[in-house]
Amino acid sequence: MNFKSGFIAIVGRPNVGKSTFVNYVLGRKISIISPKPQTTRNNIRGIYTDQEAQMIFIDTPGIHKPRHELGSYMNKQAINTLADVDLILLIVDATQDFGTGDSYVISSLEKVDTPCFLIMNKIDLIKNKGKLIENVEAFHKQFSFTETYYISSLQGSNIDKLLDGIKTYLEPGPMYYPKDQVTDNPETFIIQEVIREKILLLTEQEVPHSISVVIELMKRDEKGLLNIHAVIYVERQSQKKIIIGQKGNMIKKIGTLARKEIVMILGERIFLELWVKVEPDWRNKKTQLRKMGYDLEN
Repeated sequence: MNFKSGFIAIVGRPNVGKSTFVNYVLGRKISIISPKPQTTRNNIRGIYTDQEAQMIFIDTPGIHKPRHELGSYMNKQAINTLADVDLILLIVDATQDFGTGDSYVISSLEKVDTPCFLIMNKIDLIKNKGKLIENVEAFHKQFSFTETYYISSLQGSNIDKLLDGIKTYLEPGPMYYPKDQVTDNPETFIIQEVIREKILLLTEQEVPHSISVVIELMKRDEKGLLNIHAVIYVERQSQKKIIIGQKGNMIKKIGTLARKEIVMILGERIFLELWVKVEPDWRNKKTQLRKMGYDLEN
């Protein structure tokens, strides 16, 4: 039997469970999860390899109507991916009825000839199966999906069937990455994302989407301890106060939670230092977005 390989784009509206799906398939977290929408800002590659195939999943930012330069960048990242992959998975929150946001995403799918699976996620929360079928029919009226799957990324329901279905659409090909590699994102990117996830979990209201995390230093000291210095950028002084918290309590919580997870990922002790800086309206400044690692040319 020929070994198969290919690239699979994961698209959908914000907060439908794309990152949860990737993390479940890989058996570890490479993409941050938050109940707040538009959490993913870059295309994140997750690599799944078994005896028969290697699937490179590209977890894209949620496609949405942008309100600033960062939002436009996120949409561009997601849409540009579609033409260069072997298969697209449109992941949908099965508890939500088909709406204008779904039509907006489908309008991007219509621009490419790539096969697309409709993935109804969160089926563990479905009480009315009849309404679910009506919802699926609404999607199929809008677009010609190749196949439809019903899964729960949280519980893992039917994900094995979906992986088998993906294999049937992949061509024979090489193993692009070593079989034990699960992502091609650099360590600095993953650490930045872990810190940002903890801020998303611990803060409310306008703060989450106004932050960016940049690793400014990763260096071992003379004792071999890995020192990590990270800057948390916010847009307003009031947000800085929220991130730091009363007597520094909030930033200590963020640092403690992030440190525990980074230690697990890297498998070694670290020293993590967090700073907070105000950069007004950074989401609309192309020079600042580039400084923060967003490749606006792609």
